[in-house]
Amino acid sequence: MEGKEIKTSSITVVQQMTHQDANLAGNVHGGVIMKLIDNTAGIVGVRHTGGNVVTASIDRIDFHSPVFIGDLLRVSASVNYVGKTSMEVGVRVEAENFATGAVRHTGSAYLTFVALDEKFKPKVIPPVVPVTETEKRRFCEAEERKKLRLMALDMKKSKCTC
Repeated sequence: MEGKEIKTSSITVVQQMTHQDANLAGNVHGGVIMKLIDNTAGIVGVRHTGGNVVTASIDRIDFHSPVFIGDLLRVSASVNYVGKTSMEVGVRVEAENFATGAVRHTGSAYLTFVALDEKFKPKVIPPVVPVTETEKRRFCEAEERKKLRLMALDMKKSKCTC
């Protein structure tokens, strides 16, 4: 199976935050941002695999600063690493005050997706081809995160007494 370059499936989604996205103080709910992160990362997964993908896990979401009503939320996502049937997608979230042009890095996340065939069973997906130095670094970092995830899963299973 031929590999795909990261740039072929990367995407940036921009959405203006409104009152329905926020609490009474004008701060956008983390859950609204989380949904946009998952949706954007899912688009990347579908673009890379050419088929259905489902979220298997979210390693972590770090919120660095608040997002406010009126901000343009920019969610950029790309494949970092591909295994046999799963992939890690990295997401960067930025908020832009479009009146002033000020941009803030407001969050980051790593999500794992599994590709599914027409019978909803995991399917083999194309490898990813990192080209730039940044893509190669992200690939190596994602490979290490995968090892840590698998180690944590093994530890959890071995500690289970039920």
